[in-house]
Amino acid sequence: MKISIKSATRLGLAAVLLAGVAAAALPSQAQEGIAIPAPALDEPAAGTSETAVLAGGCFWGVQGVFQHVTGVENAVSGYTGGDASTAHYRTVGGGETGHAESVQVTFDPQKISYGQLLQIYFSVAHDPTQLNYQGPDTGTQYRSAIFPQDAAQAKVAQAYIDQLGKAKVFDAAIVTTIEPGKTFYPAEGYHQNYLTLNPTAPYIVYNDLPKVANLERLFPKEYRGEPTLVAEAMLSN
Repeated sequence: MKISIKSATRLGLAAVLLAGVAAAALPSQAQEGIAIPAPALDEPAAGTSETAVLAGGCFWGVQGVFQHVTGVENAVSGYTGGDASTAHYRTVGGGETGHAESVQVTFDPQKISYGQLLQIYFSVAHDPTQLNYQGPDTGTQYRSAIFPQDAAQAKVAQAYIDQLGKAKVFDAAIVTTIEPGKTFYPAEGYHQNYLTLNPTAPYIVYNDLPKVANLERLFPKEYRGEPTLVAEAMLSN
């Protein structure tokens, strides 16, 4: 099993610093952020909370981004794509479970739409042109994937990928997969609110804080300074 920079956080600060510096030397769209057009097709505003499940590399950064988005009521790190029996960090890390590290975003569609969440996802939360890796982390568990919760979400997601591809917004092809019918499983408590609780961790500093900064820069109306955090009860699992 390959040791990613994220996994190396358990191996000592020196190892993480060296790996973090190496990662910082490799610029990516996720580090820089990119202004992209809003989706031409979106869901109509509904009256109740809705959920979206998105994967784009390490869930620490993806969760951290969406916790700073206005209209997001909760953002939980977890695993999607495989079975319940393998939805555990060490197992998923082997890259053979079918799971992707993902984030379940609960949002108020009266304040932010599903399409707007996808715009943030493609623009600042990750680089959708990286196949089975994201920045310094490699493996199918770090793939770019959208897990639509219904047919309407799947339609919006596919239309947006087609729109961005046709407009040649990115220098390379979008490799994001759309994987319906998959169950989300919350990750262990120590993975929740990780960016907020560990703002000086080298991995977070090099890979994830720039994403939050890009969110504020590119989406000032959607940015909220105070993150919405996962409830304390979930942190003990």
